[in-house]
Amino acid sequence: MANTYTQLYIQFTFSVKGRANLINESFRDKLEKFMCGIINNHKCKTFAIYCNPDHTHIFVGMHPTISPSKLMEQVKSGSSGWLNEKKYILGKFAWQDGFGAFTYSKSHIDNVVKYILNQSAHHKKQTFKEEYLQILEKFDIEYDLKYLFEWYD
Repeated sequence: MANTYTQLYIQFTFSVKGRANLINESFRDKLEKFMCGIINNHKCKTFAIYCNPDHTHIFVGMHPTISPSKLMEQVKSGSSGWLNEKKYILGKFAWQDGFGAFTYSKSHIDNVVKYILNQSAHHKKQTFKEEYLQILEKFDIEYDLKYLFEWYD
């Protein structure tokens, strides 16, 4: 029987509901590890993750048995449930609907990893909205602003 061979690298980006700055440094590392556990449980590999206060970037090597949508459903629902169970945040935590998913080739892994791990410094110069619109334009993705994340500028 033939095996399936793939090389699928995806950067996911998604936002906290209401774009509130709810992800705190005091538990960021624990949240990232929990999310990586979900990704690993689905036979995918996390290359980089960074949870900003109001949004998250994850760079993943995908396994062919799970779709990007299913993986994000599992990561977002699992992590929001975990945050609510641990009560790190007053009130109910939730992610906004939707996500961005952008594919890269193997030769881009190092640059994407550096980009994600440098999020803290990056967002001192650029807002999430500016960053996200720039990514959409870089990948030549047509979009309508009214169907993107909720922006609270």
